[in-house]
Amino acid sequence: MDASFASLIQNIDWYEIWLATLDTLMMLGGSLLFTVLLGLPLGVLLFLTSPRQLFEQRGLYALLSLVVNVLRSLPFIILLIVMIPFTVLLTGTSLGVAGAIPPLVVGATPFFARLVETALREVDRGIIEATQAMGATPWQIVLNALLPEARPGILAATTVTAITLVSYTAMAGVVGAGGLGDLAIRFGYQRFQTDVMVVTVVLLLVLVQVLQTLGDRLVVHFSRK
Repeated sequence: MDASFASLIQNIDWYEIWLATLDTLMMLGGSLLFTVLLGLPLGVLLFLTSPRQLFEQRGLYALLSLVVNVLRSLPFIILLIVMIPFTVLLTGTSLGVAGAIPPLVVGATPFFARLVETALREVDRGIIEATQAMGATPWQIVLNALLPEARPGILAATTVTAITLVSYTAMAGVVGAGGLGDLAIRFGYQRFQTDVMVVTVVLLLVLVQVLQTLGDRLVVHFSRK
């Protein structure tokens, strides 16, 4: 039994798998951090400048929406290739974890911003009006009413974005970004090592499940009963 099992995983280099997993986690962590830092303000700005909101600016909202929609509609694999010159200019390389993070952030930020905008739209307008009636400034309304009330929705958006980034990191392996996707392509696909492919897919599935479970628990914890 042991011999037959060993033959099934004869191509597996567990140290290589471990390094690829670390690369995937670093890509995920770095890109998610910058995506939230950029996407949260962008989502708030989209909401505030939209029609019938606090800072209604139809022209600015239309421009921001156009940019967000264009970036969201661009397939990520094409974005990876198009951004190579900019990525090299920014990080000095288009390979590895550092080379993957800029396109990951550019690909995920518009997606996250739209989810944040949607979460803010679900806040009861009565809460905003009540805060205004108490004499709060617009930014006090945003910081003390809108964002706290939308927190479960924003956490859910972060979870969805993190899972999307996992799939993006796998695609980034096509251009030599490293991680589990790169391992699956170089060994699992190009060298027909099915065992490597299966292990990388299982690890990605486990990572997605962990992220979803953690996100669901955070949403439940911060939701009002």
